[in-house]
Amino acid sequence: MHRFRTAAAAVVATLALAGCAAGSPEGGSDSSGGTLRLGLFVQPTTFSAQEANWGNESPYIQAVYDTLLITDPDGELQPHLATAWEYNDDHTVLTLELRDDVSFTDGTEFTADVAAQNLLRFRDGSSSNAAYGQSIADAAAVDADTLQITLTAPDPAFLGYLAFNLGAQESPEAFDDPDIQTDPVGSGPYVLDTEATVTGSSYRFTANPDYWAPELQHYDEIVMNVYQDATAMLSAIQAGEVDAANLANNDALDQVESAGFTVSSWEQSWYGLFLFDRAGQMNAAIADVRVRQAINYAFDAEGMLQTAGGGHGTQTGQIFPERSVAFDPELDSAYPYDPDKARELLAEAGYPDGFTLDMPTAAYFPSSVMALIQQQLADVGITVRYTDAGNNFIADILAPKYPVTLMQLQQDADWALINFSLAPGATFNPTRFEDPRVDELIETVHFGTPEESDAAVKDLNRYIVDQAWFAPWFRVQSSFATDAETQVAVQTDNAVPWLWNISPAS
Repeated sequence: MHRFRTAAAAVVATLALAGCAAGSPEGGSDSSGGTLRLGLFVQPTTFSAQEANWGNESPYIQAVYDTLLITDPDGELQPHLATAWEYNDDHTVLTLELRDDVSFTDGTEFTADVAAQNLLRFRDGSSSNAAYGQSIADAAAVDADTLQITLTAPDPAFLGYLAFNLGAQESPEAFDDPDIQTDPVGSGPYVLDTEATVTGSSYRFTANPDYWAPELQHYDEIVMNVYQDATAMLSAIQAGEVDAANLANNDALDQVESAGFTVSSWEQSWYGLFLFDRAGQMNAAIADVRVRQAINYAFDAEGMLQTAGGGHGTQTGQIFPERSVAFDPELDSAYPYDPDKARELLAEAGYPDGFTLDMPTAAYFPSSVMALIQQQLADVGITVRYTDAGNNFIADILAPKYPVTLMQLQQDADWALINFSLAPGATFNPTRFEDPRVDELIETVHFGTPEESDAAVKDLNRYIVDQAWFAPWFRVQSSFATDAETQVAVQTDNAVPWLWNISPAS
């Protein structure tokens, strides 16, 4: 069970540990008070913990909900609602000791039974991350403060998921409340002020006066403002309307810095095309590996880096990150820009005159990028037909409604990445495509010896590059801007810093 000692450690911590020492997350200075005006480029899909999304939506969820565990800026596990944890010998039963001094904002006590209910509800819910809970066979209270989770099989990434939305805890009194989508009831550091909130535009949170961990509350009030595009975000920064902002792209970093903001950056995700429809359910052409390879050859990755990333990032041809044992530098140039080769492959596959490809668009993808995609595919004979998915972009691609989509997605540690993007039940394998060779390699990654596991994950990476499951162009530089009065510790395992790591500057 090698992945318990390596891949999972890269995300959070060594999962074979019986427990943990007490620790506290990094949160900047001890000063607090006032208002944080936080600029974001997505609105929350929902405030229901059962259906909550993560990634760029995590600030909304972290404001109102506690999770069982948390991670520090380096991705190392820290205690939170759970103070200690231990696996049995075969890593199929996880026992967690929980805090006994936590209540939800409606006065309901947090207990092990409540935690168990939340886990099972999330597993069975409609979150885009519901797969995080797919290995849960059962969850039950041993006593009021002891939770036992039984897994269908060892899951090396499971503890890390408890620090994400799988671990979010909602009051059981709100489970069936029809208002839970817009009026959350958690035990978190802040409470959503629904009267002062304008859905889709501005969300106001006030400090929870009874919060059990006041050291995580750096502000009396947080206002999260949603900006529909990078231009609107830049205007807000230049006008002094935000104190901190999660930047949608890196097109205007010089202007952001000229406005007196500091830009903190990290590479946490990859940018390119998801070629979802590998079985040809929506577009028969995508089922042919030669067509998928042609799509890869059709793109000038360096040009995409300049256009989509403003030159801020690193060209790549693989979705596994540099820190992974699977990473192979040679794969970053597996598909050099070669339109002639793309046309040749399309002709071999029976598409000498090309074909039409439906793809979604969304406001947070610059029009210049969408135009370049359309242009470079047209150059090899593929006609792209766009549909504006608006705020339904994530829901639509996961339905799935489109055979191919542009996407920026985090580069997780090996086992988490496999279960998020590659496995038959993975969130970002919405067509549930299966390949016997991939299944075989995943099995070896999971259950092989250390040597077998390392070899298998390397082979898996090479195989999906050869089979062109994706068309990656570059590793994205994520950027977060703070003004002179604000500081941040960025998060290696998320697209946005954790909310409590944004604080008043010393």
